Amino acid sequence: MRHFIIGENVGLVICRNCVVNSWELVSIAKSIVDDSYVSNRTKERGYVFPLYLYPFDNTNERIPNLNDGIISVFAKKTGLSFTAEKQNTENTFAPIDILDYIYAVLYNNNYRTKYKEFLKIDFPRIPYPKNAEEFQKLAAIGSLLRGIHLMENVSPAADIANFPIAGSNEVETVKYKEEKVYINKTQYFDSVPLETWEYYIGGYQPAEKWLKDRKGRVLSFEDIEHYQKIIAVLKTTVELQAQIDREIEV
Repeated sequence: MRHFIIGENVGLVICRNCVVNSWELVSIAKSIVDDSYVSNRTKERGYVFPLYLYPFDNTNERIPNLNDGIISVFAKKTGLSFTAEKQNTENTFAPIDILDYIYAVLYNNNYRTKYKEFLKIDFPRIPYPKNAEEFQKLAAIGSLLRGIHLMENVSPAADIANFPIAGSNEVETVKYKEEKVYINKTQYFDSVPLETWEYYIGGYQPAEKWLKDRKGRVLSFEDIEHYQKIIAVLKTTVELQAQIDREIEV
């Protein structure tokens, strides 16, 4: 965890075991997290893979946490040159591009289905890209996923999760009905798509769990806005996954 304290960093968080029938055990972090960050099931403990390592002398000369052999294969497959830090130079790729490519692959529904039995018992194995075009397309989508999952520059969407009814704002009983997420008998978030409500990350549905964790609490304006951002993130995640599914053949 010190690699997230000494300097700026980002890392994959992945579980080694899966105890349910579907695999949704991957997320992203840029600060210290505990082992239940992705799932709170007993066997589904999260492992953190920081993108960069910082030396013990506390200097900021970080090094990529990547195997040299893997970097060489990426370079050979894509015809691109590796740089230790992200550059705007054409025909180059950096550690963050590899992380974003991996993140996109792990959000591919076809990959998750095909390798489900293997994903249940060990860490994911990532296929190499076929060429530079595939690598860059998936890295670009993975970058978008990474950004929204870290809640970077996320805003509520105008057409979903509106909170139209005035009231106490107290979370009493959380219920989903006809695209409405009720927090009590009269108040609700409107126009929440079913696939967004039912979306799973790890062992829970974020759209439901966030509200249930606040049962008995009066939601502030900031709370309501934050929940609207969560719904926007989940909706965009579903859309980006569909895009990834079109790009990858496994």
